[in-house]
Amino acid sequence: MRIGEVADAVGVTTRTVRYYHHQGLLPEPERLANGYRTYTLRHVVVLARVRRLTELGLGLAEVRDVLAEDAGKDLAEVLAELDADLARQEAAIRERRARLRALLETEGGLSAEGPVSPELAALFADLAPAAEDSPMAARDREMLALLDTTAGPEVRAQLVGTLREALGSPEAVARVRRVYALLDELADADPGDPRVGEAARALAGFLPGELPDAEPGAGGAAGFLRAFYADFAPAQAEAIRQAMRLAAGGRWEP
Repeated sequence: MRIGEVADAVGVTTRTVRYYHHQGLLPEPERLANGYRTYTLRHVVVLARVRRLTELGLGLAEVRDVLAEDAGKDLAEVLAELDADLARQEAAIRERRARLRALLETEGGLSAEGPVSPELAALFADLAPAAEDSPMAARDREMLALLDTTAGPEVRAQLVGTLREALGSPEAVARVRRVYALLDELADADPGDPRVGEAARALAGFLPGELPDAEPGAGGAAGFLRAFYADFAPAQAEAIRQAMRLAAGGRWEP
Protein backbone atom coordinates (compact mmCIF):
# COMPACT_ATOMS: atom_id res chain seq x y z
CA MET A 1 0.00 0.00 0.00
CA ARG A 2 1.15 3.55 -0.71
CA ILE A 3 1.02 6.33 1.89
CA GLY A 4 -2.01 7.91 0.24
CA GLU A 5 -3.95 4.65 0.40
CA VAL A 6 -3.13 4.20 4.10
CA ALA A 7 -4.17 7.77 4.87
CA ASP A 8 -7.46 7.37 2.97
CA ALA A 9 -8.22 4.08 4.71
CA VAL A 10 -7.92 5.66 8.19
CA GLY A 11 -9.30 9.08 7.30
CA VAL A 12 -6.22 11.21 7.87
CA THR A 13 -3.92 13.17 5.59
CA THR A 14 -0.60 11.99 4.22
CA ARG A 15 0.98 14.89 6.14
CA THR A 16 -0.41 13.41 9.37
CA VAL A 17 1.05 10.03 8.53
CA ARG A 18 4.47 11.56 7.95
CA TYR A 19 4.19 13.52 11.20
CA TYR A 20 3.39 10.35 13.14
CA HIS A 21 6.46 8.75 11.60
CA HIS A 22 8.51 11.71 12.77
CA GLN A 23 7.06 11.44 16.30
CA GLY A 24 7.83 7.72 16.51
CA LEU A 25 4.18 6.70 16.71
CA LEU A 26 4.11 4.81 13.43
CA PRO A 27 6.94 2.49 12.43
CA GLU A 28 8.73 3.29 9.22
CA PRO A 29 7.73 0.89 6.42
CA GLU A 30 10.10 -0.79 4.06
CA ARG A 31 10.99 1.06 0.88
CA LEU A 32 10.82 -0.33 -2.61
CA ALA A 33 13.72 -0.15 -5.02
CA ASN A 34 12.33 3.12 -6.38
CA GLY A 35 12.35 4.67 -2.88
CA TYR A 36 8.61 4.61 -2.27
CA ARG A 37 7.33 3.42 1.12
CA THR A 38 5.27 0.25 1.09
CA TYR A 39 2.78 -0.10 3.93
CA THR A 40 1.18 -3.23 5.34
CA LEU A 41 -2.09 -3.90 7.11
CA ARG A 42 -0.22 -3.62 10.43
CA HIS A 43 0.55 0.02 9.68
CA VAL A 44 -3.12 0.68 8.99
CA VAL A 45 -4.11 -0.95 12.31
CA VAL A 46 -1.60 1.10 14.30
CA LEU A 47 -2.53 4.31 12.50
CA ALA A 48 -6.22 3.72 13.20
CA ARG A 49 -5.46 3.18 16.88
CA VAL A 50 -3.44 6.37 17.04
CA ARG A 51 -6.38 8.23 15.56
CA ARG A 52 -8.83 6.74 18.08
CA LEU A 53 -6.56 7.63 21.01
CA THR A 54 -6.00 11.20 19.87
CA GLU A 55 -9.73 11.66 19.33
CA LEU A 56 -10.21 10.69 22.98
CA GLY A 57 -7.99 13.62 23.88
CA LEU A 58 -4.67 11.88 24.54
CA GLY A 59 -1.54 13.82 23.72
CA LEU A 60 1.01 12.27 21.41
CA ALA A 61 3.36 11.51 24.30
CA GLU A 62 0.53 9.61 26.03
CA VAL A 63 -0.28 7.77 22.80
CA ARG A 64 3.36 6.79 22.56
CA ASP A 65 3.19 5.37 26.10
CA VAL A 66 0.16 3.29 25.22
CA LEU A 67 1.75 1.94 22.07
CA ALA A 68 5.15 1.21 23.59
CA GLU A 69 5.47 -2.25 25.09
CA ASP A 70 7.75 -1.08 27.92
CA ALA A 71 6.11 2.25 28.63
CA GLY A 72 5.08 1.31 32.17
CA LYS A 73 1.51 2.53 31.64
CA ASP A 74 -1.37 0.52 30.31
CA LEU A 75 -4.30 1.99 28.44
CA ALA A 76 -6.61 1.95 31.48
CA GLU A 77 -4.14 4.01 33.51
CA VAL A 78 -3.66 6.58 30.75
CA LEU A 79 -7.40 6.89 30.19
CA ALA A 80 -8.01 7.28 33.94
CA GLU A 81 -5.51 10.16 34.02
CA LEU A 82 -7.19 11.71 30.99
CA ASP A 83 -10.60 11.39 32.65
CA ALA A 84 -9.32 13.13 35.79
CA ASP A 85 -7.82 15.92 33.70
CA LEU A 86 -11.08 16.40 31.80
CA ALA A 87 -12.94 16.56 35.13
CA ARG A 88 -10.63 19.37 36.26
CA GLN A 89 -11.22 21.20 32.98
CA GLU A 90 -14.99 20.79 33.37
CA ALA A 91 -14.85 22.26 36.89
CA ALA A 92 -12.81 25.20 35.64
CA ILE A 93 -15.26 25.80 32.78
CA ARG A 94 -18.23 25.68 35.17
CA GLU A 95 -16.54 28.25 37.40
CA ARG A 96 -15.80 30.54 34.44
CA ARG A 97 -19.38 30.26 33.19
CA ALA A 98 -20.71 31.11 36.64
CA ARG A 99 -18.54 34.24 36.68
CA LEU A 100 -19.74 35.18 33.19
CA ARG A 101 -23.39 34.71 34.21
CA ALA A 102 -22.84 36.91 37.26
CA LEU A 103 -21.35 39.62 35.04
CA LEU A 104 -24.16 39.38 32.47
CA GLU A 105 -26.81 39.54 35.20
CA THR A 106 -25.23 42.52 36.97
CA GLU A 107 -27.72 45.23 37.83
CA GLY A 108 -27.19 48.19 35.52
CA GLY A 109 -25.42 46.09 32.87
CA LEU A 110 -21.75 45.87 31.96
CA SER A 111 -19.64 48.99 32.45
CA ALA A 112 -17.31 50.54 29.89
CA GLU A 113 -14.37 49.60 32.14
CA GLY A 114 -15.47 45.98 32.40
CA PRO A 115 -15.21 43.23 32.97
CA VAL A 116 -15.13 44.04 36.68
CA SER A 117 -16.48 42.16 39.68
CA PRO A 118 -20.26 42.17 40.12
CA GLU A 119 -19.82 44.17 43.33
CA LEU A 120 -17.88 46.93 41.59
CA ALA A 121 -20.28 46.92 38.64
CA ALA A 122 -23.16 47.50 41.06
CA LEU A 123 -21.17 50.32 42.69
CA PHE A 124 -20.62 51.92 39.27
CA ALA A 125 -24.39 51.84 38.78
CA ASP A 126 -24.82 53.66 42.11
CA LEU A 127 -22.18 56.21 41.08
CA ALA A 128 -23.79 56.91 37.71
CA PRO A 129 -26.08 59.74 38.90
CA ALA A 130 -23.08 61.59 40.34
CA ALA A 131 -20.72 60.94 37.44
CA GLU A 132 -22.56 62.03 34.32
CA ASP A 133 -20.24 63.64 31.75
CA SER A 134 -17.44 64.07 34.32
CA PRO A 135 -13.89 63.37 33.07
CA MET A 136 -12.71 63.01 36.66
CA ALA A 137 -15.43 60.45 37.35
CA ALA A 138 -14.30 58.45 34.31
CA ARG A 139 -10.74 58.38 35.67
CA ASP A 140 -12.09 57.40 39.07
CA ARG A 141 -13.85 54.43 37.53
CA GLU A 142 -10.67 53.39 35.71
CA MET A 143 -8.72 53.51 38.98
CA LEU A 144 -11.38 51.46 40.78
CA ALA A 145 -11.30 48.90 37.95
CA LEU A 146 -7.51 48.71 38.33
CA LEU A 147 -7.81 48.11 42.08
CA ASP A 148 -10.52 45.53 41.40
CA THR A 149 -7.94 43.59 39.37
CA THR A 150 -4.82 44.07 41.51
CA ALA A 151 -6.05 44.28 45.12
CA GLY A 152 -6.78 41.26 47.28
CA PRO A 153 -10.35 40.14 48.09
CA GLU A 154 -10.36 41.75 51.55
CA VAL A 155 -9.12 45.10 50.24
CA ARG A 156 -11.67 45.03 47.41
CA ALA A 157 -14.51 44.22 49.80
CA GLN A 158 -13.46 47.01 52.17
CA LEU A 159 -13.14 49.51 49.32
CA VAL A 160 -16.53 48.70 47.82
CA GLY A 161 -18.16 48.69 51.26
CA THR A 162 -16.70 52.09 52.14
CA LEU A 163 -17.79 53.65 48.86
CA ARG A 164 -21.26 52.13 49.08
CA GLU A 165 -21.66 53.59 52.55
CA ALA A 166 -20.53 56.99 51.26
CA LEU A 167 -23.25 56.86 48.61
CA GLY A 168 -25.99 55.84 50.98
CA SER A 169 -28.24 58.86 50.51
CA PRO A 170 -29.26 61.37 47.82
CA GLU A 171 -27.36 64.04 49.79
CA ALA A 172 -24.19 61.94 49.61
CA VAL A 173 -24.60 61.48 45.86
CA ALA A 174 -24.95 65.24 45.48
CA ARG A 175 -21.74 65.76 47.48
CA VAL A 176 -19.89 63.30 45.22
CA ARG A 177 -21.18 65.17 42.18
CA ARG A 178 -19.87 68.41 43.67
CA VAL A 179 -16.41 66.87 44.28
CA TYR A 180 -16.20 65.71 40.68
CA ALA A 181 -17.28 69.14 39.42
CA LEU A 182 -14.69 70.92 41.57
CA LEU A 183 -11.90 68.65 40.35
CA ASP A 184 -13.03 68.96 36.72
CA GLU A 185 -12.80 72.74 37.02
CA LEU A 186 -9.12 72.42 37.94
CA ALA A 187 -8.17 70.75 34.66
CA ASP A 188 -6.57 73.95 33.33
CA ALA A 189 -5.91 75.72 36.63
CA ASP A 190 -2.65 76.59 38.38
CA PRO A 191 -1.71 74.53 41.49
CA GLY A 192 -1.91 77.75 43.51
CA ASP A 193 -5.52 78.39 42.52
CA PRO A 194 -7.69 78.93 45.63
CA ARG A 195 -10.17 76.39 44.27
CA VAL A 196 -7.55 73.70 44.93
CA GLY A 197 -8.10 73.98 48.68
CA GLU A 198 -11.87 73.90 48.28
CA ALA A 199 -11.69 70.74 46.15
CA ALA A 200 -9.27 69.15 48.64
CA ARG A 201 -11.58 69.77 51.59
CA ALA A 202 -14.56 68.38 49.70
CA LEU A 203 -12.64 65.27 48.60
CA ALA A 204 -11.10 64.62 52.04
CA GLY A 205 -14.52 63.76 53.44
CA PHE A 206 -14.66 60.67 51.25
CA LEU A 207 -11.15 59.36 51.97
CA PRO A 208 -10.20 56.84 54.70
CA GLY A 209 -7.84 57.94 57.45
CA GLU A 210 -5.43 55.08 56.74
CA LEU A 211 -3.46 55.84 53.58
CA PRO A 212 -0.47 54.06 51.95
CA ASP A 213 2.98 55.13 53.04
CA ALA A 214 4.84 56.82 50.20
CA GLU A 215 8.13 57.31 52.03
CA PRO A 216 11.32 55.77 50.52
CA GLY A 217 11.53 52.07 51.23
CA ALA A 218 7.76 51.57 51.19
CA GLY A 219 7.89 49.14 48.28
CA GLY A 220 5.90 50.06 45.20
CA ALA A 221 3.59 52.58 46.91
CA ALA A 222 5.73 55.62 46.13
CA GLY A 223 6.15 54.70 42.48
CA PHE A 224 2.46 53.98 42.14
CA LEU A 225 1.53 57.35 43.63
CA ARG A 226 3.95 59.19 41.34
CA ALA A 227 2.29 57.53 38.33
CA PHE A 228 -1.13 58.26 39.83
CA TYR A 229 -0.43 61.98 40.21
CA ALA A 230 1.16 62.21 36.77
CA ASP A 231 -2.15 61.16 35.23
CA PHE A 232 -3.85 64.35 36.47
CA ALA A 233 -3.46 68.03 35.69
CA PRO A 234 -1.13 69.80 38.18
CA ALA A 235 -3.93 71.55 40.08
CA GLN A 236 -5.95 68.33 40.29
CA ALA A 237 -2.94 66.39 41.57
CA GLU A 238 -2.31 69.07 44.20
CA ALA A 239 -5.94 68.92 45.34
CA ILE A 240 -5.68 65.14 45.74
CA ARG A 241 -2.42 65.47 47.71
CA GLN A 242 -3.98 68.01 50.05
CA ALA A 243 -7.11 65.87 50.45
CA MET A 244 -5.02 62.84 51.43
CA ARG A 245 -3.12 64.91 53.96
CA LEU A 246 -6.35 66.29 55.42
CA ALA A 247 -7.96 62.84 55.60
CA ALA A 248 -4.97 61.50 57.54
CA GLY A 249 -4.97 64.44 59.98
CA GLY A 250 -1.75 65.82 58.57
CA ARG A 251 0.14 62.60 59.37
CA TRP A 252 0.57 61.57 55.74
CA GLU A 253 3.22 62.96 53.41
CA PRO A 254 2.86 62.09 49.69
